[in-house]
Amino acid sequence: MRRSAVTKVREHKLGGEVMLVRVGDAKDIVNNGMRVFELAGTKVNVANASSDLYAFDDTCTHRGCSLAKGKLDGTTVTCPCHGSQFDITSGAVLRGPAQQPVRSRRVQVEGENLLVES
Repeated sequence: MRRSAVTKVREHKLGGEVMLVRVGDAKDIVNNGMRVFELAGTKVNVANASSDLYAFDDTCTHRGCSLAKGKLDGTTVTCPCHGSQFDITSGAVLRGPAQQPVRSRRVQVEGENLLVES
């Protein structure tokens, strides 16, 4: 089993540090596709929207369905269970029935390493 790399990144907006953890290789995320990684007991979805990467919690806040099983259209992911839509750039709800956003996470590529905020 490969050890996860942990990188501390100074987050100037918040004035603190953000922990980034290696979850896989950047090449694992195909263009306009999504992939789920396990991160400290949470399923985190990394989506590639026109070569821009976004990370967010994979569980829909309405009924707990996996967003990775849904449809990605640009920067909008649609939950396969009840049709809730989320903006993958911020986690915001675009269409219900979900009322709470999903957690958006920082994502970064260093060489081949895909790093996600823990």
